[in-house]
Amino acid sequence: MNKSLLQPFFFQAGSRAVLLLHGFTGSSADVRMLGRFLEKKGYTTLAPHYKGHGVEPEELITTSPADWWRDVQDAYQQLKDAGYQEIAVAGLSLGGVMALNVAANYPVKGIITMCAPMTMRTTDVMFEGVLKYARDYKKFEGKEKSQIEAEVALIAEKGMPSLPQLRQFIAQTREGIDMIYAPILVVQSTNDEVIDTGSANIIYNEIESLEKYIKWYENSKHVITLDQEKDQLHEDIYRFLESLNWVD
Repeated sequence: MNKSLLQPFFFQAGSRAVLLLHGFTGSSADVRMLGRFLEKKGYTTLAPHYKGHGVEPEELITTSPADWWRDVQDAYQQLKDAGYQEIAVAGLSLGGVMALNVAANYPVKGIITMCAPMTMRTTDVMFEGVLKYARDYKKFEGKEKSQIEAEVALIAEKGMPSLPQLRQFIAQTREGIDMIYAPILVVQSTNDEVIDTGSANIIYNEIESLEKYIKWYENSKHVITLDQEKDQLHEDIYRFLESLNWVD
């Protein structure tokens, strides 16, 4: 992977803005193709990085959901400060959970959640994901296998103290879903290997939006934005965004 792909991005196009939010242990690379697609369609997109993401895994394990939520709020404010009055929000996995929190706290035109968890597996399973990220990142840096294993072992020893807070963050989000009224598109891949696919039904059934849609993708896994149905996903998201009540 090219290092430049691991940078946050701000693609300025039209007056309609979409805040794009990546997943846990992910980066803006998760949503870059979607961002470029929407830019061609005249939408401005901003994808921040949460603290500890897209950088060394040693940094990730010292951060927490409170840090990540602050980064999401700052990104929303960045769009406002740049003059964008109308903002939709779309997020993959944890980014979808963040998107629901944005909608619960700020004015948004619409929400798109993609493979967003409403229940969380044990912190042990989550930590496996952290260790996989650590290995992948170090491989990407070009380190020797023995060095990678030694460094990953150190991370495993330290653990990630904030994982219980992540479970709590997801649980609190679920509790507040019935206070959200913005139009929503709930996206879920049938073959999701990371989260419980029942989460999509929870979001769809419990949200109070009058305009709500759910779409299942039969041939995709968890990172649906990079999977084989991504072109269909792009079109579905575009159609949803076009259906919203934008002022201009």
